[in-house]
Amino acid sequence: MDETALTKQVRVCQHQSCRHLGAAQVLEAFELHRVDRVEVVAVHCLGQCGNGPMVLVLPEEVWYYRVSPQEVPAVVERHLRGGNPVKRMLYPKFHPPNS
Repeated sequence: MDETALTKQVRVCQHQSCRHLGAAQVLEAFELHRVDRVEVVAVHCLGQCGNGPMVLVLPEEVWYYRVSPQEVPAVVERHLRGGNPVKRMLYPKFHPPNS
């Protein structure tokens, strides 16, 4: 297996409603807190308008909503490096609280 292969992709919505809520700053924060083998990608729209800034971590399909730039280090350390999603930030539409 190629040791340089990507293990995760972080998609940060950059559509109008998410950008209005600070998605450009969220994207910048992820770019400042780079993690080996994790690709950060600006995407046009994640289809969850009004709940942003939205962040989707693949391949495990973990959705974060209303992400602020100040919360990005927690996602990086706990989820991307530690393997444990930040439960308080999970989007309840896809991650119901009692599941």
